[in-house]
Amino acid sequence: MWTQRLMWIAWPAFLAACVLEMLVFALVDPSDLHWSGQPLAFSREGTYTLAFFVFWALTMASSALTTLLSFSPFEVNRCPVPNAARPDDCRKVPPLRT
Repeated sequence: MWTQRLMWIAWPAFLAACVLEMLVFALVDPSDLHWSGQPLAFSREGTYTLAFFVFWALTMASSALTTLLSFSPFEVNRCPVPNAARPDDCRKVPPLRT
């Protein structure tokens, strides 16, 4: 279940990062980028790589938030403790079947 959700997060984020990479660097030359008034110390390929992973991390955060918001109330409120060790206020909700 968790590996499936991880793929729901990672794969669309990967595709979105690819598109962002193409769009940004179709308009921006990596050798023209500056940080604190100094040119970046990376090669063009290094800039492309760093930007891709930044884009991927940002779009993964977006996809993770979407996945988090898709949880049902049962998934959010269920008690993760085994039946025999549950506190009294947690006995009403059955465990999630995996």
